[in-house]
Amino acid sequence: MAKFRCTVCNFVYDEDNESVKFSDLPKEWVCPVCGSAKTVFVMLTEKSKIKTKDHTVSDVLIEQLAEWGVKYVFGIPGTSTLGIVDALRKSNKIQFFQVRHEQVAAFMASAYGKLTGNIAACLGVSGPGATNLATGLYDASLDKSPVLALTGLVARQLMGPGSIQEIDQYSFFEPICVFNKILMAKNQTTTLATLALKHSLLDRGVSHLGVPRDVQSIPYETEIRPLEGRITTLAFRTKDSLIIKAAQVIGESKRPVIIAGFGAISQGKNLLKLAKKISAPIVATFRAKGLLDANEPLYVGCHGSIASTAAAALVRKADLLIVVGASYSDQTRIPEKKTIQIDINMKMIAKNYPVELGLIGNSAIIVPRLTEKVQSKLNSSYLSEIKRLKNSWLKLIEKEADSSLNPIRPQYIMKVFSEKFPNNAVISLDVGENCWWFGRNFQMKSTQKMILSGYLASMGFGLPGSLAASIAYPDRDCICITGDGGFSMVMADFLTALKYNLHVKVFVMNNQSLGMIMQEQKVEGYKNWQTNLYNFNYASFAKNAGGLGIEVTKPEALEEAVEKCLSAKTAVIVDINTDPKRF
Repeated sequence: MAKFRCTVCNFVYDEDNESVKFSDLPKEWVCPVCGSAKTVFVMLTEKSKIKTKDHTVSDVLIEQLAEWGVKYVFGIPGTSTLGIVDALRKSNKIQFFQVRHEQVAAFMASAYGKLTGNIAACLGVSGPGATNLATGLYDASLDKSPVLALTGLVARQLMGPGSIQEIDQYSFFEPICVFNKILMAKNQTTTLATLALKHSLLDRGVSHLGVPRDVQSIPYETEIRPLEGRITTLAFRTKDSLIIKAAQVIGESKRPVIIAGFGAISQGKNLLKLAKKISAPIVATFRAKGLLDANEPLYVGCHGSIASTAAAALVRKADLLIVVGASYSDQTRIPEKKTIQIDINMKMIAKNYPVELGLIGNSAIIVPRLTEKVQSKLNSSYLSEIKRLKNSWLKLIEKEADSSLNPIRPQYIMKVFSEKFPNNAVISLDVGENCWWFGRNFQMKSTQKMILSGYLASMGFGLPGSLAASIAYPDRDCICITGDGGFSMVMADFLTALKYNLHVKVFVMNNQSLGMIMQEQKVEGYKNWQTNLYNFNYASFAKNAGGLGIEVTKPEALEEAVEKCLSAKTAVIVDINTDPKRF
């Protein structure tokens, strides 16, 4: 029998203690603690077999990680990680994926955490392997994605005088991590491993364990520590009196607007119930795009630098904002207004501005309670205004999607993507102009998933994100939308997709430039310089690598190319010639 963990609140479902198997539960079954859907549960492990003899520190470490639900390690083998790599080779619970660059490994682990709420690990050798992990780990740190970084170190007796590939890895990782330790003795193995995983899950961040080369091969016998009984749930809530007060404040408002951030991405249905009860529109931050279907009448699009005209107008004229799970980034541009803020992290409450009420707790618990307490009100004139503004926005983006212009306009590309991408697609965005157009023009469905490098906004995230998605969701279409600038940073790992038969679909919006930077130079009064890129045929690269490559130079060929890509049973690159001057 197996155990499963709710990635929203950490509740552990143990089949040993239940009369029904998890696989027999209905799809609509919800977590009995926080009410989240069955789909957020991840398997921890089969009944653990305790290692008792003929095993090393590395074997115990990998077994302990598996016991707490780690399924995947991404990285590159090297001199200072040979013991850990060999333990991964022998493990039948954790799968190792060899990549071409450690940055990709860290991006994949970060993407996996964003998609599933569970931990994946990335592996790098001492020195350059560790430093190469940093960009992806900072992405995870800033976007609150649970990740474990494993690094090798030089042997203990070689530390200090300046050995080959020796750096101060503890100090290097300290500003990135919520937990950062060097495993120096065998009896620390299970203690540090479980603490690393616990901190990463509860603090939603990066943990790092460095293991000296000689420690990895020390013989060690011990018991593996189970997760159950060692981690708390995150289903806490604020007191009833504050919920009642919040309901009263909402009842007094005439133009409330709900703003949902990534922290509420799993709460679309609950937020919609609240919105319908109080006649309020729902606005999403960029990372929460897909919270609801784009055609849901009360959903009016994203706010911020990629705002829909409807979202911008409604937020500007709102007399109350109900902000749920949003981090108030400068790009989201949530204004200072009368606000009820709901967040699981108390440090996020009133981060930028004072709030009327701050409700601390899990939105999966608080939003249904708030919905229960508020009074129903039908504001017909406000609902009519919401409908009018949304229709005006949809007509605008439809008008922009001109299929007759060449080079192919980004707005038309997004229109075709919206129509052709499957309802269960998992979409990984790179950073750049391609990301801007997706956020503004793509009409997303709630059954689709989307990830990007949020706060770090790092180019090169798109392809690793789609690789991780293909591993996490092998039965879904996993799509990368990228520009030629971002893709060329990590394109060698298209070979990783081919090696492991990961059917990623890469759409390169190829404008032969760093398009976003070109526009920023123009807007800020600088002369355009060094933004042009050497033109390269990415479709030919895909073919030469052993995948499928499709080149699109005319708008009338785009729909067929997208269909051909999505039906392919291999990794694909679609190289789309687009216009860098049509921002």
